[in-house]
Amino acid sequence: MSKSVNVAIIGSGVVGSAFISQLNGLKTAIKYNVVYLAKTSSEALYSSDYQSVDLSSYKTSATKPTLGLDELLKFLQGAKKATILVDNTSNASIADYYPTFIKAGISIATPNKKAFSSDLKTWNEIFANSAVPGAGLVAHEATVGAGLPIIGPLRDLITTGDKVDKIEGIFSGTLSYIFNEFSTTEKSDVKFSDVVKVAKKLGYTEPDPRDDLNGLDVARKVTILARISGFEVESPTSFPVESLIPKELEGIESAAEFLEKLPNYDADIQKIKDEAFAENKTLRFVGQVDFKANKVSVGIGKYPFDHPFSALKGSDNVISIKTERYPNPLIVQGAGAGSEVTAHGVLADTIKIAERIAN
Repeated sequence: MSKSVNVAIIGSGVVGSAFISQLNGLKTAIKYNVVYLAKTSSEALYSSDYQSVDLSSYKTSATKPTLGLDELLKFLQGAKKATILVDNTSNASIADYYPTFIKAGISIATPNKKAFSSDLKTWNEIFANSAVPGAGLVAHEATVGAGLPIIGPLRDLITTGDKVDKIEGIFSGTLSYIFNEFSTTEKSDVKFSDVVKVAKKLGYTEPDPRDDLNGLDVARKVTILARISGFEVESPTSFPVESLIPKELEGIESAAEFLEKLPNYDADIQKIKDEAFAENKTLRFVGQVDFKANKVSVGIGKYPFDHPFSALKGSDNVISIKTERYPNPLIVQGAGAGSEVTAHGVLADTIKIAERIAN
């Protein structure tokens, strides 16, 4: 007799629609019954008899009002079936509700960084609740490197008794592209503001590039890896995070005005680039967890021309994990952003949970 698991999906945006498409094309012995699909914050597909949503026609299917989180929990529990909640949003309110879902036996698979990188209390509550018999499982590989295997291997190292010495990496596809184009191993006069504008045009940045340039996205990812490694980071703003937004431009309201005035500050970062080049080094925007120095940080670093970080191309991420067992660091490199690879990371987590709880 084949096993099955109920699935509730929140979000059908860029990542969510890619996830739904991948799940719909899945060939597996386990049956995934999608009993709830919130297309938007106000529209959802579900039925009182828990019939599976048709994923091939969900975009045009008639919808009902979305359920509030308390209502959703009650609805999912009513099926009396092992259930995975897949949260494809970056919604803080949903993330804050994870401990309640988990305590009630609902498992979570998500790329939502908020729950795992905000206050330490929520992090501790999530994993304390998940350790209780009958609680839901938690998987969040895609919160750091999209589809890249970073969290899983790091947890395996920690669980088997290894100790982290240093984690260092380029965690933002956007900032990877910007610095790979701006600071190269060959002499270049390309301006920082021009690279930012090209990155926005190519769709690498958020609609407002300041959401990438402020370094907070990298800080969230570094917070997650630091906590897994045993570093009790209070929040992504509790350690030094270098912003690439000139102080004089921090109060500007529109992204258009920000981009218009950014060229006025090119000389500042150009000077840093020229100094690095004179030392045969490139600039890269990195996050670090350094246990020996008892330090977590995010900002611009200088790397020799022959360093793996200097050889990076395009918008790839690269993460170096140095431990007692890996004095020569374990290196993970590849696409760390994009809807398809992020959805793949979430789906892989969903499958791993299903293999453990399906009945």
